[in-house]
Amino acid sequence: MTTTTDLNANLFERAAKVIPGGVNSPVRAFRAVGGTPRFITRAQGAYIWDANGQKYTDYIGSWGPMILGHGHPAVVEAVQKAVLEGFSYGAPTEREVELAEAILKLMPSMDMVRLVSSGTEAAMSTIRLARGATGRSKLIKFEGCYHGHADALLVKAGSGLATFGNPTSAGVPPEVVQHTVVLEYNNIEQLEAAFATQGHDIACLMMEPICGNMNFVRASVPFVKRCRELCTQYGTLLVFDEVMTGFRVALGGAQSVYAKAIPGFEPDMTVMGKVIGGGMPLAAFGAKRAVMNHLAPLGTVYQAGTLSGNPVATACGLATLAQISQPGFYDELSRKTRALISGLSQAAAAVGVPFCGDSEGGMMGFYLLPQLPQTYSQVMATDGSRFNRLFHGLLDRGVYIAPALYEAGFVSQAHTDADIAATVAAAAEVFQTLASDPAR
Repeated sequence: MTTTTDLNANLFERAAKVIPGGVNSPVRAFRAVGGTPRFITRAQGAYIWDANGQKYTDYIGSWGPMILGHGHPAVVEAVQKAVLEGFSYGAPTEREVELAEAILKLMPSMDMVRLVSSGTEAAMSTIRLARGATGRSKLIKFEGCYHGHADALLVKAGSGLATFGNPTSAGVPPEVVQHTVVLEYNNIEQLEAAFATQGHDIACLMMEPICGNMNFVRASVPFVKRCRELCTQYGTLLVFDEVMTGFRVALGGAQSVYAKAIPGFEPDMTVMGKVIGGGMPLAAFGAKRAVMNHLAPLGTVYQAGTLSGNPVATACGLATLAQISQPGFYDELSRKTRALISGLSQAAAAVGVPFCGDSEGGMMGFYLLPQLPQTYSQVMATDGSRFNRLFHGLLDRGVYIAPALYEAGFVSQAHTDADIAATVAAAAEVFQTLASDPAR
């Protein structure tokens, strides 16, 4: 198409004049892979359509929330009913209570939960609460783990032992991140050294149990176990950021997956988002009652939000949780996700393209590497130019994956076995081009 007939290009040109970079979230801009971002006009089930009317099988799912697929009838009905009752009140509603009760029933590591509007807000508030509850200032995060764009979390790891973070965004003064300690993911030796030297000053250790922003990287069971032990020993609060994994990898979140391998395991605090809102702006954070009692209006740690617990968003979230709680839901979702990764792996192996992948529940990731990475530096070894060719090859064949090799992917209930098979067939064609011309 020419730019005069490609409505995506026309829209992007208009957008670039009034929105920085033409997008309202950076990864949407296709800068990592090149080309023109697709402007989506509608979605249904496992599919999305762009401004040109092109249909794609969607493996982004709004970056995770659409676990039921787009436009699930029960969710649409609940939202439509809620809209007729009012968009927002600035006052409590029964649905807020019902959603909080539903979350706590599924994630028993928490006694109380506070609803907010975004994952960034939830993570930021969790850190403030952890500091208020412990009276400490420092926090540990891991390289490659993303917890939103709050200033204290926009840091990168320094080399060597437990170095203080340096800002990775303009506008973040160094003094803002002076209490943020960044460690290598899955590095037990570095973790132990950091606690040995600074443990009594650390308010919380925040981690993604399964990273989704360096593609898909699991925390090893020994690593999680040691995090739990050290946090308990030093009085540090262990925070699981389950914005992406919560109700996406299992009904009880990633913490339920690790509890099967580590008897009695649970985090002290949990950050949630995405699936609990079913696609609406909704997130949450929670902990045991002794910690949550520090939060205003009960305690002195302040947090507030005009749209927190929005009645339309809570209706969407409740309807979504009701559907994913049905018997056998995760068994079937996991089967389809594993089938996709297995099919892609076999297709790549058939033509000698280095490839590996992993999945849990409806979350998955793959790399053009011979074996699964365990750290951010290993992820960085991925062949970016070859991934870009894979991305565009799939896009040209009607398959929409994340436009960056550092992002996880998502399968929904709405994806069919035929969708999976068609995706694998499309990938096989692209792998063949990569194998025949690897240096291009």
